[in-house]
Amino acid sequence: MKAAIHPAYEPVKVTCACGAEWETRSTHDGDIHLEICSSCHPFFTGKQKLIDTAGRIERFRRKYGNPLESKN
Repeated sequence: MKAAIHPAYEPVKVTCACGAEWETRSTHDGDIHLEICSSCHPFFTGKQKLIDTAGRIERFRRKYGNPLESKN
């Protein structure tokens, strides 16, 4: 690598709104504050609910049929 052309890659403290804190390295100046992280995001915690809004899946299956049944 060429000298003096790359930004400083230094340790920074990352803080989430849920209170989780950890240290990483970044070119970002100062600390990083997040609204959501892997400790509190519903996808990673398993609290996410899959909702079939307005029956979209069922409407799709009625319109196009079940692809598993047509292969038999």
